[in-house]
Amino acid sequence: MKLSINKSRSLWWTVSVAITLAGIISMVISWQNPSIKAPLRPSLDFVGGSRLQFERDCTKPGNCDKPIDINVVREVAKAEGLGDSSIQIVADKDTKAENGILIRTKNLDRDQRTKLQNALSEKIGAFDEQKNQIDTVGPTLGQELFTSGIIALIVSFAGIVIYLTFRFQLDYAVFAVVALFHDVLITAGIFSILGLVLGIEVDSLFIVALLTITGFSVNDTVVIYDRIRETLQTNPNRPIADIVDNAVNQTLARSINTTLTTLLTLFAIFLFGGETLKNFALALIIGFTAGAYSSIFIASTLLTLWRERTGQPTVVASAESIDTSTTSQDS
Repeated sequence: MKLSINKSRSLWWTVSVAITLAGIISMVISWQNPSIKAPLRPSLDFVGGSRLQFERDCTKPGNCDKPIDINVVREVAKAEGLGDSSIQIVADKDTKAENGILIRTKNLDRDQRTKLQNALSEKIGAFDEQKNQIDTVGPTLGQELFTSGIIALIVSFAGIVIYLTFRFQLDYAVFAVVALFHDVLITAGIFSILGLVLGIEVDSLFIVALLTITGFSVNDTVVIYDRIRETLQTNPNRPIADIVDNAVNQTLARSINTTLTTLLTLFAIFLFGGETLKNFALALIIGFTAGAYSSIFIASTLLTLWRERTGQPTVVASAESIDTSTTSQDS
């Protein structure tokens, strides 16, 4: 099977633009949402505050007969001065029945938490103390985690640009970074949509996932760029579109095999790794898939378009070839 990716490059770009725009629109909506106020639904890691998860004790007769009314929970929270809290109904991990509530709010001391719990128990039923979870993170720590994560992303992007500029040429580096932005935006956009629809939050592991995605994506792109450069050096007068198509086809099996074997591991983590790693694995699944797509269909086709439009020489003599020719002349 041979792909002629440059013949259908408008299709690949349209797919990417559509998914990216959907994510950006979701991030704007999320930012305007008073209960989120951020492009992605932030977890306690970033915003600080208290997160309380209560589950009803279904061993008590009649305690779980009626479903939890989220409006009743909101009324109780409002009566306790916590009207701006984020409230969700959550399902039990074992029975999958929606007998729990998750409340993310400002920092609460022990008395405030106890008072809120008692008020909720009176309205929706007694809670199982063994299943209740309470976490607290200070706002300063949350801000530091967010700042450190953004700095790490910026440094990684800068390092990749410098490396690719020296390894290849500036236009290679630019389009590789465009592909990286594509992967990060798609991953963030899908998580923004999931945050609006399913209440999925992003935590510090999400930043780790983005950094991992950039490394995987640029590795795949470098393999294709290496093959393009090799072909350009041996066939400098060949049309750039043909060279890129051949380079992609020559590395296609490697790209697919690497991505699939990695995804198998990630799906295993997603399904069996527990709640802590589930969103981390999901981010990597989305990002690695987008990375394989962008390396094949975005970075390479943009390079082709640029070389065709600018009329730039298809190959620039490498330092190695210059040294060889100089040596030959001297001898």
